[in-house]
Amino acid sequence: MLKFFEISKSTYFYNINNYENPDVDLELKNLIKEIFNKHKSRYGYRRITLELRNKGLVINHKRVKRLMSQLGLYGLTPKAKYKSYKGEVGKTANNKLLVKVVDEVKHTTNMKRNFKTTRVNEVW
Repeated sequence: MLKFFEISKSTYFYNINNYENPDVDLELKNLIKEIFNKHKSRYGYRRITLELRNKGLVINHKRVKRLMSQLGLYGLTPKAKYKSYKGEVGKTANNKLLVKVVDEVKHTTNMKRNFKTTRVNEVW
């Protein structure tokens, strides 16, 4: 039978021995579902952890996150806030130190430094 299903002997006996074991986290899973449904799927693992701690349970947030992922519970993400910004408001100053060089044969655009001065503070 092990060769047919292509599983190891240890895997088979592990599953046989743990088949009838009760779920240790069953009561905690029910509390998590209750809090999640009470708050209309708006609570994630952080807020549910705080709710459980307010009820007197000492529990780690990592355990709550793992149990919620096992149950398939994910909090709703809020909508993005309204942003009225639509682009550039003012003009930006041209960079006088760079010159745009377009090579029409190779279809490339490069920037070439233009940093030749004849006196002090000329580029400013």
